[in-house]
Amino acid sequence: MPIRHIIVHQIDKKPDGSPAVLHARDAELPESQATENLLADLNEAYNAKQGKAWGLFHPESGAYPLAGWLKRYLAGTEDFTTFSRTAVERLQALMEESNLSTGGHVLFVHYQQGMTEYLAIALLHHSEGVTVSDTLDVNPSRHLDLGQLHLAARINLSEWQNNTASRQYISFIKGKNGRKVSEYFRDFIGCQEGIDGPGETRTLLKAFSDFVEKEDLPEESAREKTQALVGYAMAQSKLGEPISLDELSGLIDEDRPKAFYDHIRNLDCGLSPEIPADKRTLNQFRRFTGRTDGLSISFEAHLLGDKIEYDEEGGTLTIKGLPTQLTDQIKRAKA
Repeated sequence: MPIRHIIVHQIDKKPDGSPAVLHARDAELPESQATENLLADLNEAYNAKQGKAWGLFHPESGAYPLAGWLKRYLAGTEDFTTFSRTAVERLQALMEESNLSTGGHVLFVHYQQGMTEYLAIALLHHSEGVTVSDTLDVNPSRHLDLGQLHLAARINLSEWQNNTASRQYISFIKGKNGRKVSEYFRDFIGCQEGIDGPGETRTLLKAFSDFVEKEDLPEESAREKTQALVGYAMAQSKLGEPISLDELSGLIDEDRPKAFYDHIRNLDCGLSPEIPADKRTLNQFRRFTGRTDGLSISFEAHLLGDKIEYDEEGGTLTIKGLPTQLTDQIKRAKA
């Protein structure tokens, strides 16, 4: 992951209404193993975060100036240090307006992953700990706590510049339970939600269930295809990459690599060719299976509470929307 430019500034701010004080670095960080490790750790922590949103820049204005500053930097009219200094001063001003905000170290890093360029911006905090020295003394130690990463965004610069129709070139961490503490950071980035990650993932899983039912696949084959879908989607989520419907279709059915893709297009369910993977939704997509006395039951977990209802007290399942093939067999047997 080659780093093109990286810099860290510090905003000293306590959530007590006191003024925010900026300590700005006047030059980029030099390339080193430490900065490479920091970027790798940041990406790992960011990709693992649940509750992210995907979107796009608001139209450039006085309220949302970051996109304009970023354009000037990418056009070469100002350098990375100047861009980051202008941006962090804006963040400082927004912090002062937010009584809920606390300061921290603000990381700006422009890097390349494969053929794609990204800009990551994150507010980092330290944790206090202890360390054992070479002389076996126990000393206090401070370290960056990426496990407490709550304010961060990543901009896919390549997609922003080359795909004007895209509505998902920015990802950012959303505040939990509607907390307003993160709103000032979202306003600083100047982004709006353009795509519903959980909703898109649910639509994909529903389309997959319809595909399995339509194909009338044997249980083992359905299980293998489910594992292929979930495994691929989870791997993409870990990498911070979207699900490619075309690539997924090839993994689900190698003999007919376009079958699932064509099925989605025929459904006209509004899915984009690439969608963000929502880990929480994927974790719910598991199959329940069981056999007893000539009875075999298997269904995806997300159907529970929808097409399938479980009465724990009575020990019964109520199934809605039975497969036509099954109901036809029962009708013939009763005739």
